[in-house]
Amino acid sequence: MNDFTPIELGNAGPRISSSQRGAMWLEVKALTRLALPLAITQLAQMLILATDTFLLGHLSKEALAAAALANQVFFMVWLVGMGPAAAVPAMIAHIRGARESDTAGVRNALRMGMWSVMLLTPLLLLSLVFTREILLLLGQDAVLADNAEMFMSALMWSLPTSLAFQVLRNFATAVGRPMVPLIVSALMVLLNAGLGYALIFGHFGLPQLGLFGSGLGSALAQLFGFIVMLVFCLRNPALKRYRMLRRWHRPHRAHLREVFHLGMPIGLTMMFEVALFVAAAFTMGLFGADMLAAHQIAITVPSLTFMIPMGIGMAATVRVGLAMGAGDHAEARIAGFAAMGLAAVFMAVSSAFLLLFPGFIAGLWLPPTPENLPVLSLAVSFLLVASLFQLADGLQVTAVMSLRGLKDARAPMWIAGASYWLVGFPICLALGFGLNMQGLGIWYGLAAGLMVATVALVWRFNRLSKLAPSEQMAPQIHHQEE
Repeated sequence: MNDFTPIELGNAGPRISSSQRGAMWLEVKALTRLALPLAITQLAQMLILATDTFLLGHLSKEALAAAALANQVFFMVWLVGMGPAAAVPAMIAHIRGARESDTAGVRNALRMGMWSVMLLTPLLLLSLVFTREILLLLGQDAVLADNAEMFMSALMWSLPTSLAFQVLRNFATAVGRPMVPLIVSALMVLLNAGLGYALIFGHFGLPQLGLFGSGLGSALAQLFGFIVMLVFCLRNPALKRYRMLRRWHRPHRAHLREVFHLGMPIGLTMMFEVALFVAAAFTMGLFGADMLAAHQIAITVPSLTFMIPMGIGMAATVRVGLAMGAGDHAEARIAGFAAMGLAAVFMAVSSAFLLLFPGFIAGLWLPPTPENLPVLSLAVSFLLVASLFQLADGLQVTAVMSLRGLKDARAPMWIAGASYWLVGFPICLALGFGLNMQGLGIWYGLAAGLMVATVALVWRFNRLSKLAPSEQMAPQIHHQEE
């Protein structure tokens, strides 16, 4: 398995040489092969939300705003369960890097990842029951809160199947089969679009359920995706050799501890960032439905472009983890910086596109009727700000996921907390309310938080990847079955 090119280390880190430049190019190619299906899968996952936004925008701007609020609450809760699920690929990569034939170790990590979903889901579902009360507590309009609760009453049932799908997807990716979740995700997008169209507007003989229909369609699409992914894992020749259901009822204590020890900081890191954007959405709601609808349109676009560097970052987690498991310290460093370089190139192109065509992009989500013109005008101004932080957004996610491949989760958690909540959010408030810039000030605050996080996370990876392996490697886990 160890296909990494060794690189000699000097006192100050890797010396640049022609052989090392060749190693970087080889790593870029290997990373691209893994990252491309992952990025497309991420994009497909995000297209589910984008499809719902598109369909609800054609129902009414009030429905769009209510769904935006409900999705923010759902996503925050989902991230709590997603943290342990996100620990699985790093764990499996380290196991396979050390010994590719260790199917028991891989199975234990996968099994405990699924256990984490089962352990966390009941509490997470209970919190979603109080969506209306949460929104009212945060000062949102009562009508929007009622509509958001209606949407959530169907959407919430997608939580367990969505998290379980992510664990299975991360397993398939870490063992080198990223095309499997790509195929399943593409099917989910198509099914969600069809169900949403039918259930929101009452087509194909189905009842017209509006917001509830949109949430129900997403929940059914997630259930479908989990079932198909599970069948793939049990029947695909490359995946079934891990016998994922063997001794399913038995806990593996060391791996269960590691899933939560590594996964909870990962979840909190994601929550710190997402919570800033959720707070921004809630703040937009204080400025009125037009502002919130414009924000939902504008945030959907950079959220879509973000999926590409996120896919690259997921590949970096695996590549860095494989290298560290194999003891190839220099290759781990190369893999991380190669991922950041690829993300930077893509996001530079994305930034230019947002800068040149904001009006065209905004018009894709909302018809240009006279009553919608204020929303579209606001969305255009937000998209111009989004073009400024595209590069930073791509670098920070690939940096944090490269650090995840080093099993470094706690420092990125604190960096995220400080960047987004000690820098980004105060700037949002100062500009949005203090200088009365309203929504535009909020968006400038988001950009500031992302830029500070980027500098700190890239610095962290640069520093940590220079340390001797013994200074940063996590304790080895014994992989025998329990």
